[in-house]
Amino acid sequence: MNKIEHIGIAVSNLQTAGEIYQKLLNTTVYKTEEVLSEGVKTAFLMNGPNKIELLEATNPDSPIAKFIAKKGEGIHHIAFDVSDIRAEMARLKTEGFVLLNDEPKLGADNKLVCFVHPKSANGVLVELCQEVK
Repeated sequence: MNKIEHIGIAVSNLQTAGEIYQKLLNTTVYKTEEVLSEGVKTAFLMNGPNKIELLEATNPDSPIAKFIAKKGEGIHHIAFDVSDIRAEMARLKTEGFVLLNDEPKLGADNKLVCFVHPKSANGVLVELCQEVK
């Protein structure tokens, strides 16, 4: 793993949360997009080298909607940049981690992604991200 790629925050209202985080971080939302396969709309902010991803559910069955219903708004996941997502997935499986998907899938911000089950990472949902070239 190369570095922290971003921190994902589950929010009920992307517009309102975007305004709050723009004020908090003294920056602007530089990109928004919808990821249909995950039932989520996202907004990205940069603060120096640090990226924040705000996530709003687009349907009640999405993982973000379920997360907010169970835990409320807040930190949803931490994402790590990797050079070779398939190799990292294989390494983590060998180390005994449980992955939530067998193959990487296309996520937000032009990234291939895979999630590590929180039960195998001390309650933290970990996302692996590799830029699509």
